[in-house]
Amino acid sequence: MKKILSRRARIVTGSAVVAAVAAGTFGAVSANAAAPQAAPAAARAASVDRDDTTTSTHLTIDAATEAARAALKAAEKENQRISVAVVDRNGNTILTMRGDGAGPQSYESAVKKAFTAVSWNASTTELAKRLENAPNLKDIPGTLFLGGGVPVTARNAPIAGIGVAGAPSGDLDEKFAQAGAEALAG
Repeated sequence: MKKILSRRARIVTGSAVVAAVAAGTFGAVSANAAAPQAAPAAARAASVDRDDTTTSTHLTIDAATEAARAALKAAEKENQRISVAVVDRNGNTILTMRGDGAGPQSYESAVKKAFTAVSWNASTTELAKRLENAPNLKDIPGTLFLGGGVPVTARNAPIAGIGVAGAPSGDLDEKFAQAGAEALAG
């Protein structure tokens, strides 16, 4: 015998069926969206000939630390409070050391002097003299044309820069930076 449902029962039952179908459809769509995609094929590494490459020399962190400590020690002997920065060939900072009592401006100045020295493979005292003929050099971002920066070279190519700031003169700053560079020569 067939049972006849009331109008209200048919609406409730129909709504439940529609909800169940919708939930099932949503679940299938949701499951598909969450399914992992196939990984894209890995890019193949390009191989180049040796004639297409160059090898560069870099200062190690130990050597940079040795140079910075030598500069700090030289300044300490003369009761000067300095900061020292060592940058690599690309001008990236390897390390900075702020000596006890060094002024707040000395940190950034030391980095800029080191960057300037390695960029032109010349001391910043020498480069400051070039400003007479090329005053726009000082406008290059990240540079500082005051005494206190010296380059470090290997096989006549710059590999690092040492910058010192905080002494009362650029001559003293450069003297201490040079002491750092000389510590690497020994």
